[in-house]
Amino acid sequence: MIKVFAVLLLLSGFVLAEEPKVIPLWPGVAPGSENWTQKEGEITVPQDAAHRIVNVTRPTLTVFSPPPATANGTAVVVCPGGAFRRIAVEHEGYAVARWLNSLGVTAFVLKYRVMRTGDAGDSDPATMEARRREVLPLALADAQQAIRLVRKRAAEWGIAPDRIGIMGFSAGGYYADAVALQHDSESRPDFVGSIYAVAQDDFTVPKDAPPLFLAQANDDGSVDPANSSVRLYLAWRKSGIPVELHIYAGGGHGFGMYKKGTLVDDWTERFRAWLDSQGLLKAKGLPSTAKP
Repeated sequence: MIKVFAVLLLLSGFVLAEEPKVIPLWPGVAPGSENWTQKEGEITVPQDAAHRIVNVTRPTLTVFSPPPATANGTAVVVCPGGAFRRIAVEHEGYAVARWLNSLGVTAFVLKYRVMRTGDAGDSDPATMEARRREVLPLALADAQQAIRLVRKRAAEWGIAPDRIGIMGFSAGGYYADAVALQHDSESRPDFVGSIYAVAQDDFTVPKDAPPLFLAQANDDGSVDPANSSVRLYLAWRKSGIPVELHIYAGGGHGFGMYKKGTLVDDWTERFRAWLDSQGLLKAKGLPSTAKP
């Protein structure tokens, strides 16, 4: 009878898990893009037929809550990549959020502002570079605001305000790392996951930088590991801040939650183990889930 009750209780937790909710990141128009007129839309790319979001002008957070029975109070803002031009919202966003939910972590997929595309300027390199420079500080502000918003409303989602992290992929990893490097007390993430991230040209690691997890494939043809993950690892290590780096022999760029059939498929298990080593996968009073 006790076993049956336990099974029913576990199943009830899954029934009670909330459907994803979309909330605006800013009250009203996002600051800095008040005059933008481009229309948000979706495109698909040939390599995986998954859709990407383009021309974002109104940033949002999509909230993925784990079942109440397994929620542990940790939260992660997830920043999908997309070359600063689009949002790869599926395999680097929603799929990541669902996986984090399986660990008891509440996930918030960030739809941040990207470069304007799909017009005459799209084919002009100088115009697109100007647009990239324009959007970088705006999307960084979106990532900082995401941390602030989650922390401000932590009680609403059953989140511990000192267990709010951020992770990002490729261009999204650029913003995750940037928030770790540039923040105030309200926007400081408590931990960071940086997956094949584009690194800033110049940066200084602040004294209060959070612990950092890095993962990338050695054969990444889009972002050089030596100039990104390795450089971030060395800077964090020199600063005496906890950091962990995994460079896989193969896997290319943009693997996200896709299974490649190579060792890079292991990155989620390594990230899970790292989160657990930081004490982030157990609720107060519960034993660690780390494997020997």
